[in-house]
Amino acid sequence: MTTLTVLSPGLLTTVQDLGREGFGALGVSATGAADALALRIGNRMLGNPEGAAGLEMTLLGGAFQFSRNAWVAISGSDFGATVEGQPAAPYTVFQIYSGQKVQFGATKTGARAYICVRGGIDVPKVLGSRSTHLLSGLGGFEGRALRKGDVLPIGDDSRCGTGNTMRWGDFSVKPWKIRVTKGPQWESFSSSARTNFLEQPFVVTEEANRMGIRLKGMQHELASTGEMITEGVSLGAIQVTPGGQPIILFVEQQTTGGYPKIANVIAADLSRLGQLRPRDEVRFELVSMEAARLFYLEQERIIAAG
Repeated sequence: MTTLTVLSPGLLTTVQDLGREGFGALGVSATGAADALALRIGNRMLGNPEGAAGLEMTLLGGAFQFSRNAWVAISGSDFGATVEGQPAAPYTVFQIYSGQKVQFGATKTGARAYICVRGGIDVPKVLGSRSTHLLSGLGGFEGRALRKGDVLPIGDDSRCGTGNTMRWGDFSVKPWKIRVTKGPQWESFSSSARTNFLEQPFVVTEEANRMGIRLKGMQHELASTGEMITEGVSLGAIQVTPGGQPIILFVEQQTTGGYPKIANVIAADLSRLGQLRPRDEVRFELVSMEAARLFYLEQERIIAAG
């Protein structure tokens, strides 16, 4: 069996696939890759199923050694990857030989990079997924971020298909403009609050994580609509706190919330959220539900054609 040994874990490296849908009623959010698009593309490049588990690194990458020959793809942001000291660009496929090391540094572009291995990371499934849910300690490797000395099994690649090595780098779009649809409480906000939400820039704060991306308005606070009854919330929902600042609920979000939701990030832009770093500036653009659906269908068409 081929294994991957963690020589250095980096800042935050976890096992992630496309998440565990369908357990929100039990209080378990889907989790999964923060940039699901990057993970899907990395797997497609190798001939893996799109949802095969890989490693997600955040801001600062680690170093990893393979026990046997393996095919690897790097996707997501540029973390200055090297294989035995030789540069390895994002969105490329290469072979790692027995005992060789792949190493990553600090990010040069967005927030997250992915290592996909032909055959996938073969940790046990929990509730149908290998993704790590850090808050509850579910899934992944012992339900936690990776540590130095961890040894992860790599799955059998005999059932993998033919990979696609076309250049996918055009999908690494800067996430500074995020498209949204109206949230359930859109009309509860004043006209000026809605205008401020769409016209002013926001900065990602240091508190941003996989649970939520806290933003700070650079010009105006958004007027709060007061208290409301707690209700279910979705991935990408943008809540406004009593302090007038928004939080984008992310992949490890709580499944219910009592703050009003002014908007929701469209499906085609959710992966952009995974590349936001502290101090990045973002703006929001309102689109219709019909347009959001077309953006998503076009994204999926391009991936399928690739």
